[in-house]
Amino acid sequence: MRQPVSFAIPVVAGALLLAACGSGSSSSSSSSSSGASAASSGTSSPASVKTAADAALGGSVLVDSQGMTLYRLTAETNGKFICTGPCLQVWHPLTAPGGTRPSGTVPSLATVTRPDGTAQVTFKGQPLYTFVKDKKPGDATGQGIKDVGMWTAVRASARASSTPASTPPATTTQAPVSPPASGGGGGY
Repeated sequence: MRQPVSFAIPVVAGALLLAACGSGSSSSSSSSSSGASAASSGTSSPASVKTAADAALGGSVLVDSQGMTLYRLTAETNGKFICTGPCLQVWHPLTAPGGTRPSGTVPSLATVTRPDGTAQVTFKGQPLYTFVKDKKPGDATGQGIKDVGMWTAVRASARASSTPASTPPATTTQAPVSPPASGGGGGY
């Protein structure tokens, strides 16, 4: 009887995570600002973005000044924020305090104004986030989480996808199914 309980815990935890991230409403700016302030370091220095090799992800990814992996949500495009409200308790925006410009060794950094008024750092127009379950530099536990889009670690390469290189999916070929040549009954 222990196996169903041990299986249920990750399922419930995953459901809670998806529920927190699935909030697309931006009506509550008070919870947005609390999530955003948790992400900011509290200093007046500009947000810093650099690259770091990540063998598990197969290349270089963007990281913040503490070496934490930076992610993007594929559904967030053209200034439309999906991660608001409770989602910000799980995914912390990388913010640029006091109107400072982001710095670092990575080109194409800028900022965008979030619904709560904070400036969030972007890479090639994509808002950057850290993941609450990444506990140390090099962790990338948020990679591939599906929600209203997919959370992916941001690759340093110029590829548009930003998803890590991986083995292509296996393709299967199957002979086409053709109807029987004679009009025999189908056995129904």
